[in-house]
Amino acid sequence: MNSLSPVPVRADWKTSLEENINEFFDPIQKDFAEIIFYPITFGDVEVPFVVIWLVLAGIIVTLYTVFIQFRGLPTALDVVRGKYSTESDPGEITHFQALSSALSGTVGLGNIAGVGVAVAVGGPGATFWMIICGLLGMATKFAECTLGVKYREVREDGTVDGGPFKYLPVAYGKIHPVVGTLMTGLFAISILFFGAAGGNMFQSNQTYAQMKSVTGGDDGFLGGAGASLFFGLALAVIVGLVIMGGIKSIGKVTEKLVPAMGLMYLVACLVVIVVNIDHVPDAATRIVTDAFNPEGVAGGVIGTLIVGFQRAAFSNEAGLGSAPIAHSAVKTRRPVSEGFVALLEPLADTVIICTMTALTIIIADTPEYNQSIANATDDDPATEALDGVLVTSNAFETVIPWFPYVLAVAVALFAISTQITWAYYAMRAWAYLFGDSRGSMFAIKALYLFFTVMGAVLTLTAVMNFADSWLFLCAFVNLLGVYLLLPVIKQEMKEYLADRKAGRLDILGKDDREGATRMTVGS
Repeated sequence: MNSLSPVPVRADWKTSLEENINEFFDPIQKDFAEIIFYPITFGDVEVPFVVIWLVLAGIIVTLYTVFIQFRGLPTALDVVRGKYSTESDPGEITHFQALSSALSGTVGLGNIAGVGVAVAVGGPGATFWMIICGLLGMATKFAECTLGVKYREVREDGTVDGGPFKYLPVAYGKIHPVVGTLMTGLFAISILFFGAAGGNMFQSNQTYAQMKSVTGGDDGFLGGAGASLFFGLALAVIVGLVIMGGIKSIGKVTEKLVPAMGLMYLVACLVVIVVNIDHVPDAATRIVTDAFNPEGVAGGVIGTLIVGFQRAAFSNEAGLGSAPIAHSAVKTRRPVSEGFVALLEPLADTVIICTMTALTIIIADTPEYNQSIANATDDDPATEALDGVLVTSNAFETVIPWFPYVLAVAVALFAISTQITWAYYAMRAWAYLFGDSRGSMFAIKALYLFFTVMGAVLTLTAVMNFADSWLFLCAFVNLLGVYLLLPVIKQEMKEYLADRKAGRLDILGKDDREGATRMTVGS
């Protein structure tokens, strides 16, 4: 082959650049990851401490709020459909738009690839523990999103600045103002780094890979020289058209995109389940019994529990502090109202979508499911994700032969929605660190879109691992802040539920509610 052919030149350039970047970042990310994901040993099984930290938070908040995720479901459904809302409420987006925006950041490849890994490595029983972790995460989301609205700032032009950037200074300020500034700054840096890399570049990379696969691989039109660059540019244009409009634009897009992609994916799950309806009782039995089977895979009961908890915690992001950024822009005068809406997020993401994916895989009973994922290792999550997609895709393919094409569309929609929401998270972090002037905001948007393009061109496993470490560092900073403000959350919750029981929320919902007591955001 001619040495001047563009294909090998592109491959050599790309490989060389990837190797240089990975060689630089690899020792850094490994040392950092060893700290963030420090393993705790249970017999022969190791679990990252951050997973224990996230699950423990769910248990603590659940007990402190007396199982608010169950008691508050009727209230949450009323609030999300706007029963107690008016146009005069301060904020930028509706309760449903806030929920859609936050869901678009969590519903993604974790629901497809992550679940495939969970049931292959942990067996059917991992599904049971995923559900338990999702239910606990509902309480954590309730707490952190209540605080995100409670301490937000609503400016004169109606725009909102809220989330952990506002409540963490208050929480850690109880120790010392300097501690509040330092811890909030650390949180902002962590969210910014992951937003640009993990929440953005990884999505571009996986979308391009799946689209390339279904269009002929290296021999298809997306396998040629420069194809990844043009694909990345096209993706950046789509994302850019949305994020340039701010959270209002993001809310309008995600309120349509998230239900559409979720419905499409769930319909595919239902097709497989209905075709194999006679296998459902057996699958449900295996999910429950294998969760407590001492002879199960991945280290018995403890191993199965850990796999389920780990995948669920990484999927719904409860406790990481990312969702309160989106939820804080909601139109409301009662901060806890958005806490009730937020608890629906892990319910949809983990309890419903992840469970249906798992049920589909178990029922399909493919050879790929019945053997462990040999290439999945802690040191190579990219391989693990790819194999997880294969397990899930093959399960659907048993009933829907053309499913790889559907999966390509689903991955694209999941990825774009995730990129859109993480762009907003990155912008809020940037604003906290560098201000939110017009020039500053244009700079972060341009930088974010640059990383969107690069994500399609490069495979940066080491950088992605490093970014993930920063993301889960947020869990330590955020949850300590939540603990310090638990009494505030409980007081807000008790007052709101008392008003609902007495019918005062219905009355206030019909007025413009100016001057209503306990209605001022951040009071």
